[in-house]
Amino acid sequence: MKTARVTINDQSSGGRIDPMRVDATSKRDTALQIVKDEALVMLDAAKFARRLRKRLGLNQTEFSRRIDVSLETIRNWDQGKCYPTGAAKVFLKMLDKAPEAAIDALRADGKI
Repeated sequence: MKTARVTINDQSSGGRIDPMRVDATSKRDTALQIVKDEALVMLDAAKFARRLRKRLGLNQTEFSRRIDVSLETIRNWDQGKCYPTGAAKVFLKMLDKAPEAAIDALRADGKI
């Protein structure tokens, strides 16, 4: 793996931020941005779950049964109403990278 080193010589700008803009940002502005950012994360995770389900060639009912998650949850993921978190998020990443191994792990657990 190559390593690239970058040196920044011009320190006159005060770094990468605009201090005046930061000072002018209110707590309300920050809170609104956090809400927007979280909505984007939720949408991305929901899109990931939907794309994965489709790539595996499963409809919502089959996917629900295979991964032992309620059909309503799968529908909510597909519609972006909620998103996978915690163990579900990790399992979806496993399904993405190694679908056979992830499904086999569920079979060994007696889930499917």
